Amino acid sequence: MKTALHTVSYAGVWIGQHRLTVEQIVSRAAEFGYDGIMLMAKRPHASVLDMNKEARTRLRGLLQDRGLGLACIAGYNDFGIGADRPDVPLLEMQIAHVTELASLAKDLGCNLVRVFTSFERPQLSYDQLWDRTAQALRECARRAADFGVTVGVQNHHDLASHTASLHALLKEIDHPNCKAMFDAWTLFLQGDDVAAAVRKMAPYIVHTTVADYVRRPRFVYQPQVVNFERQHDQVKAVPPGEGEVDYKTFFRTLKEVGYTGYVAYEMCSMLDGGGSEANLDRYARRFLEYFKTVTG
Repeated sequence: MKTALHTVSYAGVWIGQHRLTVEQIVSRAAEFGYDGIMLMAKRPHASVLDMNKEARTRLRGLLQDRGLGLACIAGYNDFGIGADRPDVPLLEMQIAHVTELASLAKDLGCNLVRVFTSFERPQLSYDQLWDRTAQALRECARRAADFGVTVGVQNHHDLASHTASLHALLKEIDHPNCKAMFDAWTLFLQGDDVAAAVRKMAPYIVHTTVADYVRRPRFVYQPQVVNFERQHDQVKAVPPGEGEVDYKTFFRTLKEVGYTGYVAYEMCSMLDGGGSEANLDRYARRFLEYFKTVTG
């Protein structure tokens, strides 16, 4: 397995997070000892609005000069968008965007684009959202195949985030260029069996992204009963290996099923210790140390 640093980690997208340019992140990834990067395909990093021919050539050359691979292009989509305004072809725009990301991937020497499914909408039943998403993903896969690119569906958004549902979705789509970006932190939050989940998804897994978390219980005081009401736990990102996600089992099972692709590390939420450059660097370095420990 190879390591990649997700550029979102230094994108400044959450409160207090230090921001670096793509070029700076490439240099940092090489300095720390990563094998590649995972590229955020939106501003301030690699929006298709900004990545003209010259920019694509320049970035590909920079990666080659620093001896880094490009694990995948990280797309940001929601195929449920536009359900409230069917007169506006927002779903077509989403598919067109993913197609452009596939073109970008090809130009950068990469064969994988990360996509999401859909957030739920009150205007759509579950079956309607499922059908809409499946059709969109199938068309994205078909169009990406024209560029020699695969779309990887991350278990992140509402629809099909659980292992059983994601497996059913990919089986229904049944396209060789539609696979899974399968992450352990979702299994942790949903209480899924890590080893069983990896084995079930093994034929589809083409990438995984790592972040480690702890649960912090939350309660709201109810004075009328002199007691506390339990709320959803806050989930806080902590340095790799210091959280509750069972990565030892996850990576061991990945090795058992023969996975040899990229393992990307991301910092895309509020970190314990804050978002200073020094703390981001500490987490990024710590991941490589932890990864070597748990993978042998």
